[in-house]
Amino acid sequence: MVDFNITRCAHAEFRVTDLGKARAFYVDALGMIEIASDKDHLWLGGYEERDRYSLILRRAETAGVGHIAFRVAEDDDLDKLANVYQRDGLPTRWVEADTLEPGQGRALRVQDPSGLPIEFYHTMEQRERLMQRFELYRGAHIMRIDHFNCQVPDVQAAYDWWTQRMGFYCSEYTVTDDDSEKLWAAWLHRKQNVHDLALMNGIGPRLHHVGMWLQDTASVLRACDILASLGLVGAIERGPGRHGLSNAFFLYLRDADLNRVELYTNDYIIPDPDFESIKWKLSDPRRATFWGHWPPRSWFDEASLVEDIQTGQLLPTQEGQLAGRPEHVT
Repeated sequence: MVDFNITRCAHAEFRVTDLGKARAFYVDALGMIEIASDKDHLWLGGYEERDRYSLILRRAETAGVGHIAFRVAEDDDLDKLANVYQRDGLPTRWVEADTLEPGQGRALRVQDPSGLPIEFYHTMEQRERLMQRFELYRGAHIMRIDHFNCQVPDVQAAYDWWTQRMGFYCSEYTVTDDDSEKLWAAWLHRKQNVHDLALMNGIGPRLHHVGMWLQDTASVLRACDILASLGLVGAIERGPGRHGLSNAFFLYLRDADLNRVELYTNDYIIPDPDFESIKWKLSDPRRATFWGHWPPRSWFDEASLVEDIQTGQLLPTQEGQLAGRPEHVT
């Protein structure tokens, strides 16, 4: 048992090379709410959210990811988390309130054992929830941030850290096809749905995608129509479709810097602590797409580099310990 409470995934920070193109994609096409901006940043949110923002776009020379963030239940949880990371000799640093992220209280930045840049915070300025302001809805009707999917070289080690040391639960997982059934991917959660954090075998540490929750499947299809009408059909990488794993209806998109977002809806709730994790074999095509279609090779091979929390430089990567994709994907 852990003595702190991580409640949910909360926000992500993408590095983008052109804020104008980023605004055209996330605000004009997908319909995210522009909460605030300056010459180097856009702070965006969804209609259902109370936190001031859930996606930060920061101008940088190269694309990538600054950090992904989780909210904790109490401010004291930050100190408890700091002790865990420091005892294990992992990089940590404190971010003072309102310095890097307007409206946010003090925050703890860490590099997890896989190298992922993680932020924990408790206090965030709240805004009006716009869930029933239907006259404002635009684009894909993005309601809230839902999850992060990350590629790591050693999924088993990352799984052990996040379940045993961080208190996450496993909803579904994928194992290799041989008799060893090595862990290839795991979907972990703190809130009561399929995942807040997915860990997937591959070159890492990298962020594969940020999942954004939509109201319904019609919103996913609407996003496709809007992107096509704006001449942005090239942004559609995979889908629309339905995952076997999670049951969610999905669409994967790449922005102008190839950062990946998933538009996501219709997964399920997990109200009971004794929920039995669901196992999938890597070669089962229904796992990735319930209708049996394999993802494109880019979906397995490409992802966003992540920052060192101390230097701000993008971290080097290592090859995944297991095969990078099912053998059927070419």
